[in-house]
Amino acid sequence: MKFYNFNMIYFNPNPLKKSTGDCIIRAICAVTNMSWKDAFMLLAARALSMCDMPSSNEVWMSVVEDLGFTKYSTCCQTVQEFCDDHPIGTFILGTGSHVIAVIDGDYYDSWDSGTRMPIVYFKKGEE
Repeated sequence: MKFYNFNMIYFNPNPLKKSTGDCIIRAICAVTNMSWKDAFMLLAARALSMCDMPSSNEVWMSVVEDLGFTKYSTCCQTVQEFCDDHPIGTFILGTGSHVIAVIDGDYYDSWDSGTRMPIVYFKKGEE
């Protein structure tokens, strides 16, 4: 049995504490210290320019790349395992239907998404 050195940190910057459909906004807030409303407006403006929804993978991934993150593929490990393997750094993980922020081995979310399996991740400051 492997011991995972991670912590799930409850994080919900939504001003009304809603937690439905705004996971990419929460993740952007966690990794940038941006307010929920500013992150929402950033995504909404990009979505409008792309004629798509703010939560679409194409929209949010382009925003994250513009924030200085580099995209990588991953498979076959949970969010918990990813945290164990990446104890240092700032990341955004995408599962295809959910987005999670990871900072120095801790994952930030409004619910425990540690058993989810990311298919892509973005690392801050890589080229």
